Amino acid sequence: MQVMIADGGTVKCTGKCHSIKLSMGDYMLDSPMFAISMGGADIVLGVQWLTTLGTIEMNFQELFMRFHSDGRTIQLNGMVAKSPQIISSHQMQKVLRKGVDGFIAKLFSIEVQNTESSMPPDLQKIVDAHSSIFDAIPKGLPPVRDHDHAIQLIPGSQTPNIRPYRYPYSQKSEIEKMVEEMLKAGIIRHSQSAYSSPVVMVRKKDETWRMCPDYRELNKYTIKDKFPIPVIDDLLDELHGAVYFTKLDLRSGYHQIRIKEEDVHKMAFRTHEGHYEFLVMPFGLTNVPSTFQNLMNTIFRHFLRKFVLVFFDDILIYSKTWEEHLQHENKVLEVLEKHTLYAKPSKCSFGEQEVEYLGHIVSHEGVKVDPQKIKAMVEWPRPKNLKNLRGFLGLTGYYRRFVWGYGRIATPLTALLKKDAFHWTDVATKSFEQLKEAMCSTPVLATPNFSKTFIVECDASGSGLGAVLMQEGRPIAFESHQFKGKDLLKPVYEKEMMAILHAVKQWRPYLMGRHFKVKTDHDSLKYFLEQRLSSEEQQKWVTKMLGYDFEIIYKKGKENVVADALSRRDTSADALLCGMSMLTADWVDEARLEWNQDKDTQSLIQNIKQGSMTSNKFEWKGNALWYKDRLYLSKDSELKHKILAELHASPVGGHSGFLKTYHRIKRELFWEGLKGDVQKFVSECLVCQQNKGETIKTPGLLQPLPIPSQRWEEVSMDFITGLPCSEGKNVIFVIVDRLTKYAHFCALSHPFAASTVATIFLETVQRLHGTPKIIVSDRDPIFTSNFWTELFSCLGTQLAHSSSYHPQTDGQTEVVNKCLEGYLRCFVSDKQERWIKWLPLAEWWYNTSFHTSSQMTPFLALYGYHPPSITSSLRVQTKVRDVEEHIQHQQQVLASLKENLALAQNRMKQQADQHRSERHFEIGDWVFVRLQPYKQMSLKQQKKENKLAPKYYGPYQVLQKIGSVAYKLELPPSSHIHPVFHVSCLKKVIGQKFEAQTELPELDEEGRIILEPEKILQTRTKRLRTRDIKEYLIKWKNLSIEDATWEDEGFLQQHPGLFNVEDNVGLKGKGMLRP
Repeated sequence: MQVMIADGGTVKCTGKCHSIKLSMGDYMLDSPMFAISMGGADIVLGVQWLTTLGTIEMNFQELFMRFHSDGRTIQLNGMVAKSPQIISSHQMQKVLRKGVDGFIAKLFSIEVQNTESSMPPDLQKIVDAHSSIFDAIPKGLPPVRDHDHAIQLIPGSQTPNIRPYRYPYSQKSEIEKMVEEMLKAGIIRHSQSAYSSPVVMVRKKDETWRMCPDYRELNKYTIKDKFPIPVIDDLLDELHGAVYFTKLDLRSGYHQIRIKEEDVHKMAFRTHEGHYEFLVMPFGLTNVPSTFQNLMNTIFRHFLRKFVLVFFDDILIYSKTWEEHLQHENKVLEVLEKHTLYAKPSKCSFGEQEVEYLGHIVSHEGVKVDPQKIKAMVEWPRPKNLKNLRGFLGLTGYYRRFVWGYGRIATPLTALLKKDAFHWTDVATKSFEQLKEAMCSTPVLATPNFSKTFIVECDASGSGLGAVLMQEGRPIAFESHQFKGKDLLKPVYEKEMMAILHAVKQWRPYLMGRHFKVKTDHDSLKYFLEQRLSSEEQQKWVTKMLGYDFEIIYKKGKENVVADALSRRDTSADALLCGMSMLTADWVDEARLEWNQDKDTQSLIQNIKQGSMTSNKFEWKGNALWYKDRLYLSKDSELKHKILAELHASPVGGHSGFLKTYHRIKRELFWEGLKGDVQKFVSECLVCQQNKGETIKTPGLLQPLPIPSQRWEEVSMDFITGLPCSEGKNVIFVIVDRLTKYAHFCALSHPFAASTVATIFLETVQRLHGTPKIIVSDRDPIFTSNFWTELFSCLGTQLAHSSSYHPQTDGQTEVVNKCLEGYLRCFVSDKQERWIKWLPLAEWWYNTSFHTSSQMTPFLALYGYHPPSITSSLRVQTKVRDVEEHIQHQQQVLASLKENLALAQNRMKQQADQHRSERHFEIGDWVFVRLQPYKQMSLKQQKKENKLAPKYYGPYQVLQKIGSVAYKLELPPSSHIHPVFHVSCLKKVIGQKFEAQTELPELDEEGRIILEPEKILQTRTKRLRTRDIKEYLIKWKNLSIEDATWEDEGFLQQHPGLFNVEDNVGLKGKGMLRP
């Protein structure tokens, strides 16, 4: 009987069971069943059984089946196989606290010996006859041979004697255990040699340890052998016509060869508890590959290239017929047995028709490329975005000269790189697959030439590593590997080293026994072999690279195209695609329209595209015309006026002067006559004429502050006060970096406490730029408060005060204040209460404006590049700037900045000193002091108090000269102002023997003189609309009668007790009562 199954096939019945009892819950079934050969289920209850149940209710959502049997309702419930759920350690702790049982298990990958042989009986018989070759562990030392390893040192070289490394306690016990095992095995012995090398401990995959001597110092002084290493291509050529293959891998091959007795002392190594020396060849010693190959060539010399190939410890037996193969296998095993050499059965293959050998797949069809060599290319996933596509085209483009018709094949893919053109189609898929196939073809993958040097290029990214094996610029093999688990968290240095180790391990047959070069974009790896091993990872790396002859070469990241692309290959699942919007200006499209309509411009574009331009100043890229990397406009373009208005009269332009506006436009655009057009437009701007004053030169010698050495090392500060209230703020706190001129503008409410200013400073400057060393500020009371000084003392900042009432010392913020006030006047003069809305734009405008002193914008001086603009989005970006180039550019900007500032300071001093008079005072001279009570102008009109012009006070005696242009005076003890004054505030007294007669006035928190009323000189009554207003003529203390002012009754109410009617004079018969 045959049974039809679900796929339409039939299965033969092999027997019948007459009575099988089956229990499903409460339901019992007793029925005959047939035995068939079928997997997937133990018992199948088919349609024949279902027809006996009558009406059946099935619910596939809740997985139950309901029917009636013997007057009862039977319900059979299905079960969903539960898959393991991953939880965090925190969730696990919560579960364990509920009292459940928990188990910790660690899984290991182990080798399982297959007890059932798959070899044909006749071949198995031969292998069994030589079973001693496959013993688990060789017993005792290998025999003395003519090919025992000798170590010849360079004459006159010093004796390597390196102290042992420090080991953690857990490793010390492992070292002692392994030393004891090797002593028992007889492969090491105690030593009294003058030689000594340290040992390194390497953790294996099964969490056990391997101990390896670090013979780097000994290798350095060893004469290198020149024994010829077999050429893989020559070996593979011998396999033509072969059908059957056996591959043998020797067990611990190096340990099967002894060290010559006279050289054993050179093999000495030292641990924390003893001095020992190897009697057999250890791994990591130079020349041991040559010694091993020499032995193999000698013992198999009669069979080589007839039916045996030997490459170090890899032996390949090949034959055309099965009978020949049995004979050949027997002969090879006899040779191994005769010379006491052992093989590892788990790594051997017997009587196969296809085997992997030396990176190739060998079969009766010939030699094929190992799929692993091109796996990275074949499995390259379809690009999901422009970044993925650029990575793939970057790799393939590197070898485009080896691919016939590369441009034609790749055209559908390169078309996707255009703006808004990434829409994957079937045409793109076909091109993508063709290009992958072409990259894996023979014209691209070169055949290795073992007479020339191999080059391994490696790179690691955040998610994976990539490598390519090359010769003379052509690839031999590709490799990529994605990081997982803890490898993703490793630092860049370790990831780059992992890339090298992975590549060398992968291409060992090509590199072993030959000098090769490793190119990496991580400069510090050049010194890898010269470093002292201080970590477990370093010990592991050195162990894996010992025995290879190589050098590490630094290669810039931007040149390491292929390995970089392989390391960044996208292997993630489909990601969430986020929408992206791009800002463009409508005038760019208008410019393109003008180019199409202008014959001269069209001719220019055609010449550029055809390559017939003699000048390289013009370019056509990004579907736009560029002149020296600036967007080009035709001479008669109607856009010029629109752009001038946009970049001068808008908030971005800020109604800057000619030079700032010119440089803002020049950075992005070009047209003939640009400079003249800007100058004319700015000079005719009505807003500028109405809101900007003339520049007046100030007399007196200029003493500029020294140029800071670093950005934000020295800052200057000031306040703009007296502003109209805007959202509760009426003060602007101005902070300027003295080197780059970069500024921050912060709104405050007056009055403000020192703690408020300090908080804003920390949030604005400290957070972004760190703590400055020096702060230059005017001597405002806010800066001299104990809290402010204490705050910056804690931060380690020296608070440098300017000399009293000389704003030119803090000229930096004075200039910025003037610029900021001018900007705000241009935009809010009609609605002054909205100035706070414009403050962020003002800060942006100021920091992106060209400065004549630094010859650059503050933004460029601080960050080393210009901020993104509309035209920058049109430029075609072909590569990411290398980090080192960016740092070098930053240093060039800083050096240029300092040089320009020094030249500007010198130029400004020469110009200023032409209109200033030099003044000198001697210690002991008597001088008058001129105070400047109104230190800061604002957007508001000046108040009526401004008519009280400052007068000279004193005289006072000069005590000390401070710097070049400031003097310290002996002020009265009652004075509360700083005793250091700029020379421009002082006037020498004519005459002799003076005493200080005038007390200095008190100042308010804004630095203005607090005038004290002295007496009432006169009263009067004024008619104001429907009522009379009484006013009083007030004589002010320390001011003349000519400076008396009329004040109303409200003023007297603010000064109770200061006036007495009997003290008044000239009241014209009218009395006065105390308020």
